[in-house]
Amino acid sequence: MPNSQYAIDQMISAKSIAARVESLAKEITSYFKDTDKLIVVGLLRGSFVFIADLAREIDLPIEIDFLEASSYGNSMESSREVKISKDLAGEISGKDVLVVEDIVDTGHTLKHVLQLLESRKPRRIEACALLDKPSRREVDIKSRWSGFEIPDEFIVGYGIDYAQMNRNLSYIGKVRFI
Repeated sequence: MPNSQYAIDQMISAKSIAARVESLAKEITSYFKDTDKLIVVGLLRGSFVFIADLAREIDLPIEIDFLEASSYGNSMESSREVKISKDLAGEISGKDVLVVEDIVDTGHTLKHVLQLLESRKPRRIEACALLDKPSRREVDIKSRWSGFEIPDEFIVGYGIDYAQMNRNLSYIGKVRFI
């Protein structure tokens, strides 16, 4: 953990997150209603809490897989170089795919992942992000579904970390250095 001391101020409550996850799941279920199976791809590590809650609310046959991609490491700033350290276990060719991301910030990670997965020829591919920071976008990318638009703040909680800490918070909090 970094040597800096910090506090965490709540931005989005656990109750607000739960309500939004439920409504996102309804929209996703409606959009993919004609699928025989939806492959839900979680981007590790930040999306693991979100994908678990979202998957339980989606009323479709689903398969869950994971891909680990990162452009941050232990830093607060994106390196803009996306590294894939864990690829999918299954095939997505001809399948309906939903990529689940914790946060779309600069957009480099989501753009890279979508290009990689689109090259595998899925039937349909869409993205859902819990959080969106449009003020930080550096590439032209947008997820089809977004839980919350947030300002340019460094956040933690609900699976999102700062140097691998604070993923276990039930809410989204803003990091404030003291």
